[in-house]
Amino acid sequence: MSVEPSQTVQQPIAPLDPNRDLESQRPGHGAPVRPSDEKTIQTDASPATSSAPADLDHVPEMDDELQDNSQVPRLGLWKLFWFFFYNFGLYAWGGPVAQIALIKQRLVVEDRWITLRRFQKVFAVYQILPGPEAAELCMFFGCLSAGRIGGIVAGLAFMLPGFVLMLLASYVYVQVGLTNEYVGASFRALQPVVAALVGKPDPCSSTIVKACHKIAEHTFLDHATKKTNPWLVGMAIMTAVNSALRINIFISLAVFGVINTFLVQKGRFRRVFLALAAVTFALIYVGYGLVVAYRGVPKPVSLALGIARTPSVVHLFVLGLVAGSLSFGGAYTAIPFVQVEAVLLGKWLPQNVFIDCIAIANVLPAPLVIFATFVGFVGGYRDGGYGQAFAGAVVITVGIFFPCFLFTIAGHSLLEKLIRNRYLTAFFDGLCGAVIGVIAVIAAEIMKAAVGGNPPESDSDPARIKRANQTGLAAVICVLALMVLYKFSHRLTVILLVIVAAIAGQYFFVEHKE
Repeated sequence: MSVEPSQTVQQPIAPLDPNRDLESQRPGHGAPVRPSDEKTIQTDASPATSSAPADLDHVPEMDDELQDNSQVPRLGLWKLFWFFFYNFGLYAWGGPVAQIALIKQRLVVEDRWITLRRFQKVFAVYQILPGPEAAELCMFFGCLSAGRIGGIVAGLAFMLPGFVLMLLASYVYVQVGLTNEYVGASFRALQPVVAALVGKPDPCSSTIVKACHKIAEHTFLDHATKKTNPWLVGMAIMTAVNSALRINIFISLAVFGVINTFLVQKGRFRRVFLALAAVTFALIYVGYGLVVAYRGVPKPVSLALGIARTPSVVHLFVLGLVAGSLSFGGAYTAIPFVQVEAVLLGKWLPQNVFIDCIAIANVLPAPLVIFATFVGFVGGYRDGGYGQAFAGAVVITVGIFFPCFLFTIAGHSLLEKLIRNRYLTAFFDGLCGAVIGVIAVIAAEIMKAAVGGNPPESDSDPARIKRANQTGLAAVICVLALMVLYKFSHRLTVILLVIVAAIAGQYFFVEHKE
């Protein structure tokens, strides 16, 4: 049976009410199901039991499937904003996988804006680009419905609830949390939980240890053989080693991207490319040796670029912009960069406050990169009071989300063509392999800081004993949190764990004077 294009009747697109069932309002509702969505092809002139041809891939309509927007409703900007705000922004709990699953279920499975095959190809592109994939998917669907302005509106609608809640949490924290004993006790109990909670690659893998594991499972796979690529594993290990040697992470990311581009080359010049890869790898440590010989071992702050020595509005925007451009794999690479700039080099954000902001970000309906809003608020407050605090929160949030807005609004088709380039794909594969090493390093650093807590206020024996007791309790809380997170996979596990830890802090870390 052949499928004639003229047999499918296109219906006019009607305005959509976001509060009603989209299935009944979908353009072409009752029209034939597209071949890619079902195993049978139905047309107005054919019975429902007709079988699809064996060579579906050669049906003319299949070639246009990735460009087919006939089922996408055309929404006004206000209706589009409300639709994404109400259906996705308010329910963005449970981490990126839960957010992406919600978008897929509603827009692809139920409402069939696009086919599943097209969704998978779109998602594959956004997995490689920096930025939270869920926000990028919302922008993509917004672009389909109302053009580039629609993409911006959909992205803003998705991130707005989390931003407002983080802004409110930042204000409350600064207002009472910096000096209040009881608030401090709850956050002291939350800090070891954060060591387990940083990042949520899926609802049942909410620990940074499992984050490394889950992301590595995907990143280390060879595209052709679907087996673990030992070269990428080695790049992750060497990136962690480079961080221990205090070699700037930008150098590791760029160099291992270039090396992997050389390694994937085939043909008669393969040996030449392998030699170039070896020389490039050796140059890292030759350069490091020269630096050590003439300037000494680099300090920890050498990992920073020095773009936020003070938390001014301009510096906070640049900090967010660079961190957002580095957010391959979500917030995992943005976290260490912001930490080294604000905590180690700038010294305007205490380590314990930085960990607290990650704890708050983990329980909000938003991508984890929303932690930057807290950083901007606290930094701005220290620089110039509440007016500067709100300005700092806004500009750093704009900066960290700007790259993903730019890449998505610039045009998915262009991005897809770039990603199809095997040299660029190889570069990103090497870069993402190195990212795993960065995640492992930040996992160890956060674990150490969260369990160890702040240095004692004095060198007296009572102060040392107090810190030892708190460190022991924090270690127990961290182990229990890991056990709970590995055992239970419900999407609300994280929220319940944070609530329980905050309450437990009142019993463990508040000094009850007689």
